[in-house]
This record gives sequence, structure tokens and C-alpha cells, in this order.
Amino acid sequence: MILLNPKHHNRPYRDEKSREIMQKTIAFFEQRGKAAIKHDDHERLWYADFLAFIAKEGIFATLLTPTQYGGAETRWDTWRNCEFNEILGFYGLQYWYTWQVTILGLGPLWMSPNEPIKHKTAKLLKEGGIFAFGLSEKEHGADLYSSEMTLHPQPDGTFLARGRKYYIGNANKAALVSTFGKVAGTKDYVFFAVEPTHEKYELVKNVVNSQNYVAEYALHDYPITDAEILSRGQAAWDSSLNTVNVGKYNLGWASIGICTHALYETINHAASRRLFDHYVTDFTHIQQMMTDAYARLVAMKLFALRAADYFRSASSEDRRYLLYNPMVKMKVTTQGEEVINLLWDVIAAKGFEKDMIFEMAARDIRALPKLEGTVHVNMALIIKFMANYFFKPAKFEEIPQRDDTVDDTFLFAQGPTKGLSKIRFHDYNLAYRSVDLPNVKVFRHQIAGLKRLLLLAKPDKAQTEDFDFLLILGELFTLVAYGQLIIENAKIYAVGDDLLDQIFEFMVRDMAKFALQLYSKTSSTKVQQLLCMAMVRKPAANPARMQRIWKDQVLSLKGAYEMNP
Repeated sequence: MILLNPKHHNRPYRDEKSREIMQKTIAFFEQRGKAAIKHDDHERLWYADFLAFIAKEGIFATLLTPTQYGGAETRWDTWRNCEFNEILGFYGLQYWYTWQVTILGLGPLWMSPNEPIKHKTAKLLKEGGIFAFGLSEKEHGADLYSSEMTLHPQPDGTFLARGRKYYIGNANKAALVSTFGKVAGTKDYVFFAVEPTHEKYELVKNVVNSQNYVAEYALHDYPITDAEILSRGQAAWDSSLNTVNVGKYNLGWASIGICTHALYETINHAASRRLFDHYVTDFTHIQQMMTDAYARLVAMKLFALRAADYFRSASSEDRRYLLYNPMVKMKVTTQGEEVINLLWDVIAAKGFEKDMIFEMAARDIRALPKLEGTVHVNMALIIKFMANYFFKPAKFEEIPQRDDTVDDTFLFAQGPTKGLSKIRFHDYNLAYRSVDLPNVKVFRHQIAGLKRLLLLAKPDKAQTEDFDFLLILGELFTLVAYGQLIIENAKIYAVGDDLLDQIFEFMVRDMAKFALQLYSKTSSTKVQQLLCMAMVRKPAANPARMQRIWKDQVLSLKGAYEMNP
């Protein structure tokens, strides 16, 4: 089964250490039980016990230390990090968040040419340290150009750091905080490391009302030497964006974990509850919503897993991951919202109850599209790839499944962040022509309609300045890339034709929905409206297929997993 089930976690791992980490993490949460997790969430208690467990088992050190700095069992392996991401998201976003922020904090450190501080980082990880990423500011958000954190040069060649950072997770307990700023009197950007225990570091406050500590911190003439400088100039700028390239990918996995736990709770409740002398799951509309939620969740995971293959295979000559990574952040997380919306209509009032994981899921699923750049920011990035994706395909060797036990060294040597519009992609038709399914055929007609729109009635100058117009166009484009990677991975994971066709049933509906939204824009022209309507297609109906998926893959999940009380 492609979905995580902690009670039967028999995933194939290439090494015993990875299996041990996942099994021990699952055991930690199951032994704590749902009541304890919910109590800590309601009381907003700092997750010291979780961090103590992580430190004792050396988990962050094993998963987040490149082999060069840690040893034989340590490596930065995106495939196994996906597994850990999913497990943490399954049990609670708060646990995932401290891991995610540590990853962001480590980015500028592992990308730095400063070798002594990298060895120090490895030592701190081994001691159980967590890390923080000091990028955003209260007045400027993630507008890096306007950063006011400043290093002031001193006569002896050192610096004094002055300024504030805002919305910085882990900044209360981090071993090091990677801090972005500028060098006074120059145009140089700079990354430097600070320690929250230093007397010149002020922890101002927690800016959120949750278990997480998301800090505002201030540096008051904090002394900085070359030993704390991570990068300067263009390298510092690239480190900030390349770190986000690494970190944003994890958000989709948190959504996958959250939705999977919510799915189990929903089916357990609905299949056991009788209304009007019927089980809730006897009602046709419930079956449709649950099947749709299941298909969307499987699609989320298939896409995110396949995106990891491209990420791990990336090089300076193959940067296709720069499309797929923001899609994991943007598309997978918004699909997560769709899944929770569908499940909530099934679980109904039960989803509000304080002893349900669903209560957390309904709240937390909304956060993920809004972190590491909003959906709009990531869509603006994605649109840059549209012309080459559709009209200038290049030839690449086929990317295999990348579950091998190697260090993902390219992640910390991604290089300059320019030239996105020059990145080439392989021909998406290779995937779409490899399957012969009714709804894939309908979807291919819709893709052809989108290409005609781009060729015959591309946005005019005013429309290109209307971000809402471009956002809808981007949604249409991302559906094509989303479906492409899903098809590629369906073969790798032996997903049956029934489920793949069920996935493309909602893909057809979504493409029609966005085409109609573009048609309805007040600025759309008559020609654009005509071409949009060519994309409004009905899925190929197959009630028997839907019933097979419902009975064999969705309803059969009843009782498959329930968290220890």
C-alpha cells in the first residue's frame, strides 16, 4: 500500500539504520499516545520530550549531516528524509516544524565555504542541537532586498550585528541561527551564525499561539568575526534562495502525513456510524467524496516521490527540479487542503472534537501553502518554465527511482540562482502516450487546448500584469506537469489502471474548472474564451471502476490504523 500505516510499516529500506530510525520514531509517538499529543497541543507545551528523543537517538544528526562531516551512517538523503517528513506530519505539524526549521537553518551552514563552522555544526547536531533560519523581518517579510539586519565593520576587522528578525522558528533553542543581512557601507549580502545564548542576542517574543516557538529576535551589537561568517555577496544571496529550494519541498510531505492520518480517522468514524438505518459509508455522495479524497492523496504522494527522484538526480546541466520542487510546495499543499475539505464533509462535527487528530489536521493544513513563499510567489516562479516545457523539449536520460543510499551533495552546491527561463525539460508526451486510459485521453485533449491557447491567444501586456490571470493560467500548466510525474511514478510503484484512471478523473475536472475561471475573467478576449471552452470537458464516466476503488482500496481501510489512545 502506498499510504503510510504506522502499525504495518514494512517499507523497503536499503540500510538497517534508516529502518531503525523510522521504526523508533513511530514507536515514540505510539507509546506517547493520542491523548498526550492532544494535551500538549491544547496546552501549547514545548516538545522537549520529542527533542530529547531525537538527541538520544541521534536522528537529526544521522539524517541531516553530509557523510563528509558525519561518518558512514550519516548522509543527506532526500528519499529517506521524505519518509521522516511524512511520519512527523502524520503525528503533528508541530513535530515536523522543528525538523523543517532545522533543515532551513542548516542550509546556509552546509553551503558555506567556512569549513571550521561546518565541523562545529556536525558536532552540535551530534549533541542533539536544532537550528534556525533568520531570513524574514517584521516590516519586510521575505523581501530580501529590503533586509535591515546589518553588520557594521570595526577597526580591528570584526563586525557588530544590529537588527531584528521575525517569524523565526526554533530561535529560542537553536544551537546556531543562520542570519541573513547586509554589510554596512557596501551592497554585499551576508550570512552569519549567531547563538541564542549570547548576551547580545535578545529573544523578544513568540509571535504565534502554538506549541512552536516562532520568534522575533534582536541583535544588539552582537560581535561577529570571520569565524561566524558563512557567505558574502552573491554567494549569500544564492544560499538564501537555494536553502528555500531545499526546504520548500518538505511542505508537501507534511501535507501528505496530515491527510493520511485524517483519512484513517474519517473512514473509521464514517464506516462505524449509522444514520437513518444505514452506515454513513452506504451513502453514494460519501463514497464519492472519500474516493476523491483518497485519489487526490495518492496523487500527492506519487508526485512528491517522483519529484524527489529529479531532485536527487539534479546537476548544473539538469535543473528540472526547480519546477517540480515549488510544485510540491504549492500544488501538493493546496491539494492537501482539498483532501481535508472532502474528509471534513464526511466526518462533519466529529472533526471539531478535541480528542481527534482531525481537529489539528483541519487547522494545520491551512498553514502549509502559506509557508516558504505563498502559493502566489511559487506560481510566479513556476510560470517562468511554461514556454520551454511546452514548446522546447530536450532529450534526457530517463530518471530511475532514487532510493539509493547516497549523499545528495548537489543540494549544497546548486550554484547561481539565475537563468530559470533557460531550463529545459523532457517531452511530457512520453509519459502521456505511455498509458491508454479513458480519462488520460480526455486530459490529453485538454492539454492540446491549453497549448492552442498559448500559441493563438497568449496573454497581452495588460493580462501579464494581472497576477490573478497568470495564477489561473499557471494552475492549468501545473496540472500538466503534475499528471506527467504521476504517470511516470505509477509505473514505478505498480499503481493499477483503475486507480490511475480515477486520479485523472479529478484531473479532468480540475482542468475544466480552471479553464472556466480563465474564461470568466473580465479581461479575457473572445478568442481566449473560445479556446478556454475547448478545455471544459467531462471525465469519462465509469461507475464500476469507482466502486472497485471504493470497496477495495478505500472502505477496506476501515480499522487498518487507529492511533494508540
